[in-house]
Amino acid sequence: MATHLSYGRVNLNVLREAVRRELREFLDKCAGSKAIVWDEYLTGPFGLIAQYSLLKEHEVEKMFTLKGSRLPAADVKNIIFFVRPRLELMDIIAENVLSEDRRGPARDFHILFVPRRSLLCEQRLKDLGVLGSFIHREEYSLDLIPFDGDLLSMESEGAFKECYLESDQTSLYHAAKGLMTLQALYGTIPQIFGKGECARQVANMMIRMKREFTGSQNSVFPVFDNLLLLDRNVDLLTPLATQLTYEGLIDEIYGIQNSYVKLPPEKFAPKKQGDGGKDLPTEAKKLQLNSAEELYAEIRDKNFNAVGSVLSKKAKVISAAFEERHNAKTVGEIKQFVSQLPHMQAARGSLANHTSIAELIKDVTTSEDFFDKLTVEQEFMSGIDTDKVNGYIEDCIAQKHSLIKVLRLVCLQSVCNSGLKQKVLDYYKREILQTYGYEHILTLHNLEKAGLLKPQMGGRNNYPTIRKTLRLWMDDVNEQNPTDISYVYSGYAPLSVRLAQLLSRPGWRSIEEVLRILPGPHFEERQPLPTGLQKKRQPGENRVTLIFFLGGVTFAEVAALRFLSQLEDGGTEYVIATTKLMNGATWIESLMEKPV
Repeated sequence: MATHLSYGRVNLNVLREAVRRELREFLDKCAGSKAIVWDEYLTGPFGLIAQYSLLKEHEVEKMFTLKGSRLPAADVKNIIFFVRPRLELMDIIAENVLSEDRRGPARDFHILFVPRRSLLCEQRLKDLGVLGSFIHREEYSLDLIPFDGDLLSMESEGAFKECYLESDQTSLYHAAKGLMTLQALYGTIPQIFGKGECARQVANMMIRMKREFTGSQNSVFPVFDNLLLLDRNVDLLTPLATQLTYEGLIDEIYGIQNSYVKLPPEKFAPKKQGDGGKDLPTEAKKLQLNSAEELYAEIRDKNFNAVGSVLSKKAKVISAAFEERHNAKTVGEIKQFVSQLPHMQAARGSLANHTSIAELIKDVTTSEDFFDKLTVEQEFMSGIDTDKVNGYIEDCIAQKHSLIKVLRLVCLQSVCNSGLKQKVLDYYKREILQTYGYEHILTLHNLEKAGLLKPQMGGRNNYPTIRKTLRLWMDDVNEQNPTDISYVYSGYAPLSVRLAQLLSRPGWRSIEEVLRILPGPHFEERQPLPTGLQKKRQPGENRVTLIFFLGGVTFAEVAALRFLSQLEDGGTEYVIATTKLMNGATWIESLMEKPV
């Protein structure tokens, strides 16, 4: 059992166990020793579901990464390919299978598509003459992967681009399937709210799927009270801004992949006396970040400026605990001290790691450039000088700073001005293409199509209305002991989370005007529950809302929702689901056209 998945109102271990059971059943169909050939992208998400020990129990002896030409030698009866349904991967698999056939004893091939089988892929295998080589061709519906006790992700890296640029609804279908799986395990969700075009489509798919399964009544007592489906393009602003929570900054600077982060090793080398810093490790330090680690659970959602004081308090508590050994006089006291030792040593190790990470982040956040960039972002978000060419952005282009950084700032300015004046937009485009190369014209086209970088239509800027009505900018933010969600960006309250907060209380009727300005329809659906399953809430018991971000979510938004869940009089606890955990840089990168 993964304890960090069961601390909240919703025990996500139930989902993890269901997914593991399906995996075990498939492995047992392929009797005998096995080698798994992995599509590399899947190894991270699978690591959150099943460790190697589980695979080993089911006779998996070898694991390889999917690569062209021959498979490495392995004395096994079964070779199983775990792959996403992508045509280019089918070509590699065919190459593997064809080069295998010509040597040694015959082996059984199987293919497991994650999360869905694809007729196109099977046709490609058939065209390449290898489809008949596979004994089992099945799908493994790994739609939603539990990351933490209140966090699920599909880790579908292309979802935003597919939905908003290519009008491809595949990831929306997977989202709807994932939600149906959740309802099968945790009961029907009585109320569905949504905002945005994709949200509407997911809700329609869910209703249709429910109609198709009319035969069986869901008799599980509902755990969730509401589902809120939110399109990412309803709030394009939030991911573009720099996150200022501890977890958000780790992701901004180093990138968190499937709950792991790789950090520069120098800060983590044990300091030995007199060796003058020789033999420093060269391998990146890899750490897992989730609430299983007590200290991380405490500091991850804090504004970075509040982390230092927590770490120094912890250091005092831990050193005081170690000092206790001098007071242990009797055998009983010594025994008690020794029994606590493993926990204390783990706490000391955890503190050392997070002190090192905080130092690495502080080196970045105290730099002049970080301060200048943040100042410009905050000016845009509070509505200052959004309609003219920005001097800092000009300097960044002239000094050829990273293109992603420049695009992120220009898009932020565009979103905070409901689009840029044509001459400002043309100027930025010309400067970017002349400095970074004309091949980026396709990327600029993608950003325009996604609504991130566009000309202002009708000469009207709606952002001030939205900002005032939803109180998106707060001047006096308490970063140490926050009273509002705006602490996660030191002044800016994420629009997406403000919508969730207002839905919970007093309801969206109070902001009808703003909802009409924001893109896409807003709607409400009820799913009738069989008699006997209606939920009677006890006085003082919070509602549980599942909020699904279609197109991605940032760690700062997750932190803001956790903050609302913990409010004394909040009335709602949130479980967060998304197509992808992301930040502004990975988001812009996913929209960039790779030069051929």
